[in-house]
Amino acid sequence: MRRFLKRWAHFLPAVLLLGAIVVKGSQFYFVEDAQNLIFDQFQRWKPRKYEPVPVRIVDLDDESLARLGQWPWSRIRVAELVDRLRQLGVKAIGFDIVFAESDRTSPSRIPELKTLNIELGRLPDHDKVFAQAVAKAPVVTGFVLKGGKNEVTPALKSPMRVDAARTIPWLGVNRFNAAVVNIPEVEKAAPGNGNFSFQPERDGVIRRVPLIFGLRDQVYPSLSLEALRLASDADQVIVKTVPRTGVESIRLVNSKQRRVVDIPTDQSGRVLLYDSNWQDVRFVPAWKVLEKKIDPKVAELLRGNIIFVGTSAPGLMDLRTTPLARATAGVGLHAQITEQVLLQKFLKRPEWIPGAEALFILLFGGALLYLLPRVGATWCGLVGAGAVGFAWALSWYGFSFFGYLIDPLIPAVTLMLVYVSSSLISYMETEADKQQIRSAFGQYLSPVLVEQLADHPEKLALGGEMKEMTLLFTDIRGFTTISERFADNPTGLTQLINGFLTPMTDVILGNKGTVDKYMGDCIMAFWNAPLDDADHAANACRSALEMERRLRELNQTWEAKVKKEGGTFVPIHTGVGINTGVCCVGNMGSQQRFDYSVLGDDVNLASRLEGQSKTYGVEIVVGENTRQKAPGFTYLELDLIRVKGKTKPVRIYTLLGDGGLGKDAAFQELAEQHEKLLTAYREQEWPTAVKILAKTSKLAASVNGGIDLEKLYKLYAERIKTFRVDPPGKDWDGVFIATSK
Repeated sequence: MRRFLKRWAHFLPAVLLLGAIVVKGSQFYFVEDAQNLIFDQFQRWKPRKYEPVPVRIVDLDDESLARLGQWPWSRIRVAELVDRLRQLGVKAIGFDIVFAESDRTSPSRIPELKTLNIELGRLPDHDKVFAQAVAKAPVVTGFVLKGGKNEVTPALKSPMRVDAARTIPWLGVNRFNAAVVNIPEVEKAAPGNGNFSFQPERDGVIRRVPLIFGLRDQVYPSLSLEALRLASDADQVIVKTVPRTGVESIRLVNSKQRRVVDIPTDQSGRVLLYDSNWQDVRFVPAWKVLEKKIDPKVAELLRGNIIFVGTSAPGLMDLRTTPLARATAGVGLHAQITEQVLLQKFLKRPEWIPGAEALFILLFGGALLYLLPRVGATWCGLVGAGAVGFAWALSWYGFSFFGYLIDPLIPAVTLMLVYVSSSLISYMETEADKQQIRSAFGQYLSPVLVEQLADHPEKLALGGEMKEMTLLFTDIRGFTTISERFADNPTGLTQLINGFLTPMTDVILGNKGTVDKYMGDCIMAFWNAPLDDADHAANACRSALEMERRLRELNQTWEAKVKKEGGTFVPIHTGVGINTGVCCVGNMGSQQRFDYSVLGDDVNLASRLEGQSKTYGVEIVVGENTRQKAPGFTYLELDLIRVKGKTKPVRIYTLLGDGGLGKDAAFQELAEQHEKLLTAYREQEWPTAVKILAKTSKLAASVNGGIDLEKLYKLYAERIKTFRVDPPGKDWDGVFIATSK
């Protein structure tokens, strides 16, 4: 797992980053849906402020239908409406209605009138009356483009042309193969003709209103564009395109007055709706326009305006969903787009914005990838949060002041994914390192130390380092003889060894020691690695004394058990060697298998000192460096020896207890006599040394319940006896050469 994380996992955030850029430029529907939700919210926070412009809606509202009758009205009444608006001097009249069938109330279409032999030719034809009214006024009739296929073709009244310099005239323009048009006499009479169809987004919300449409191989204007053309007396409508991209803008040109109106669009020729929501002042009920004597205020409200005729009545089913309204009159969208053109207030998403968004993702995402391994998750979290906040602030600023639609969501989500994935991988890698440390050290470090090391792995020099350490070796005396007693009971021997090693290990771990290895009945331990321990010598000495105490308790327990079983108990005795010095510690072994261990001369010396405990008849032997590093304990010097494999002599001591024992008067007297003994011995004053030996043996027995130094003093008695016969010579330095390990 750790190897996988090291090699491959760090590629994941980079893959996510590059994937986000690809997705950003892919125009997947879910990307557009996410952007739409954000941009809708921006419009809710700051909708387009309504400003009075010469655009009004003559509304076939519920009250008009109640006063004047249900829809469809007679074409005579619709003609009256057109005439009234023409008389008021309106600039254009756009019908958000298609008159696809002849008026069924025309005399020629009523069978009952034919049976009365009435001269129908003298009665007015409603459609012709309506057509005559349309011909006199700046009317834009509306038609519908739809799916399916038919041969119907609307009349093209607009002088439209696509920018000839472009190779792809309307890439992305909505195209259809069928149409529903007005009856011929009305369509022919109207100076303008435009499509009033809408195309909602996937969620049914209208956010973009097309200004041009394709029917088979011909381009047609929308109702609002055609109304603007008539109102501005434009003699040219130019669709400007960009090669391999699509529509860029639509231009209305009045050559006589040299006026140009530019309408920025998306590549499909659509204008983004900058919603101002329902505004009562925009609507004039149709019944008020058709009153015999029109209210002067109503007349003034309509005079010189671009008029759209449509309905807000729910029963006529022309309700649409916009970013600000669940249901609003469809005719209001034509009016709003016309208002936006007159005010030149547009929502814009130019071609450079997606590139800027991708660059933002790449820069900040790349910065996170670079910084995370170097400064850590906390600082990178602040950087990432700042970048996300900056993206949202920039997006809102661009919308509020310039009408730019800059997507903050995809960059924010991408940065979050990069940060979370990188942090998660770093966390997993850290946990893998910690688990490796726990696995490597859990068997020979205390749990507290293992967790400290896991939390601070930098304290572990896995490659090896030189540092001062204290080493401890201990094993069972006479283990071979003990093993022979269990020749027929290997399970019992295993239980004995485990029963010994477990409490001894607990003592070592409890005093911040590290168990290096078990070698049969022997334990090798060290202090001051892998974690620093300023009291490493003292902790090793403390462990040795506690191990001695625990062994006495174990012997009592084992003795009681053996006697209960009717056996003969042989007590367990151990020897302990402790030494302090500079060693090399770290992972050692082969490429296939290694252990955290320690090497050096002082390691070997500690092992030799453990072996000398049997020679001198004491349980704990420590080197001179350890005694100097741990002065708070009670020692007696044993000898000055040259151990096997060493040329330099070392002074060795036995550890007898803590500092309290050294303050005991009896021990102080023993220590004084013991020092005199060694002085006399090294100066070859054999008679004096013999006299002192008699005293030290008695004093040792009287100190604190008795200190067993009998074998030590017998050893010196034998040496003195030998040296009296065979003196070591005048050049003797008092060093004893140890021949055994």
